[in-house]
Amino acid sequence: MLLKARLEHDTVYGRCLATSEAVERGELVVEELPFAYGPKRESGIVCLGCYRYLQFGEDGDSLDRCELCDWPLCGNCADDASSDHRGECQVFGTARVTFAGNVGEDGVCPQLDCITPLRVLLAKEAQPERWLNEVAPMEHHEEARRENADIWHADRVNIAQYLRGPCKLAERFSEELIMQVVGVLEVNAFEARTINGYPLRCLYPYTGILAHNCVPNTARSIHPSEGYKVRLRAMVDLEAGQQLQHSYTYTLDGTVQRQAHLQQGKYFRCSCKRCLDASELQTHFSSLKCGQCTEGWLLPKQPTALESSWQCNACDNTTSSQDVREIVENLQAEVNGVQALEMGAKRLEESERLLRKYKSLLHPSHYIATGLRQLLIEMYGRVQGYEMVQLSDQLLERKSSLCRKVLRVLNVFEPGLSRSRAMNLYELHVPLVLLAKNGFIAGTLSGGELRARLVDAIDLLKECVDILQHEDHDSQEGILCGVAKQALEQLTLSVEGLGSELD
Repeated sequence: MLLKARLEHDTVYGRCLATSEAVERGELVVEELPFAYGPKRESGIVCLGCYRYLQFGEDGDSLDRCELCDWPLCGNCADDASSDHRGECQVFGTARVTFAGNVGEDGVCPQLDCITPLRVLLAKEAQPERWLNEVAPMEHHEEARRENADIWHADRVNIAQYLRGPCKLAERFSEELIMQVVGVLEVNAFEARTINGYPLRCLYPYTGILAHNCVPNTARSIHPSEGYKVRLRAMVDLEAGQQLQHSYTYTLDGTVQRQAHLQQGKYFRCSCKRCLDASELQTHFSSLKCGQCTEGWLLPKQPTALESSWQCNACDNTTSSQDVREIVENLQAEVNGVQALEMGAKRLEESERLLRKYKSLLHPSHYIATGLRQLLIEMYGRVQGYEMVQLSDQLLERKSSLCRKVLRVLNVFEPGLSRSRAMNLYELHVPLVLLAKNGFIAGTLSGGELRARLVDAIDLLKECVDILQHEDHDSQEGILCGVAKQALEQLTLSVEGLGSELD
């Protein structure tokens, strides 16, 4: 349902959405149920009702099978009359096609790749008008997808020919239509999570056609308890007629990584202001330290060209894209090694070591350094030896500094109603409160100063709650919102108590 949005046609983006009137931050602009949803592409063996992973033996044997069609279904979903599995169950049962349970060395079960496309096809038959008006016009980039011959062939065999052959659907669905559906899903589907946190993908005809921008102006929340309804809200105040934009990449990736993702998965090159600016809006999020001078930073000459050479902004030093790529890949490999460590003190200390090591190589705000800071934020206060009650004032200041540096980046790339900002605001309030209380106990802060510091923390929590209040209550963000509300209430009572004492 388009609440405060309208369909438009853009010469660059094609079909897209724009505001139908002025919209304030947090206002709902689009709300819709998915046309269809199902397992992610290239998944392991999952229950076709709740999407949790199932254990199948090497011979494909398992008790977790549907009694009617023999495909993967856990006991709970087998007893659920409203299970998502009903549609394909009838198809498989009628065709007497069984599930083999074969999984490759990569953990992927190719036989399940047909499920979500089949559900879209069945929804097409059940909702022909919605298909015709909303889904059929969605981009599927057939020509570009054909260029990747291996993937195209695999989809044609594992999905199109499988559904038309063994599943006996040739009279209902042409190969061309099935491959169109595969493309529509690949280009437009969103990942969602069940109430229990299992991944799946959903196809939203309106939300899925939003224009892309690496500094988005909308935020979406998906509500599994409401049939995976998606709600799209304005992240910032928007003018009437302003294009609604979402990011189809990870915001905290550098330009090269974002461009590669968009070209490989979405088949276009982004030319937003952030991508066209070599400094990424003055954040230097991808900039490297120049090896020839002390003041300069290496930036790409052509930011959106993956093979662009890089040049120092202070001297004549240039380097090739290959040299930059090798440096970044080597550093990222080190970071990946640290991320693979078990959550604990060693992981934290190794993250700090890498951050110190990279000072001579990366701009302080580089995305690799920012990623390490985010790791550290999540570990300080949670890992053994660094629990919150054990942190010295120096380490509390360290966590506070890490939060502020990440927030400075997020304030540029995800202004306003950003889940990432909300979670870092929550993380920041904790050391601020503890430092304030420690200072008051030690006599270095007066009662008035303590109160002022606690009010600052209250402001952080208020913004955190303001952002997360729109999330599904059972999601990670929704649960954090409840925790933040409790902390806000307790802190407010403390401040009120301090106020009466100071009076």
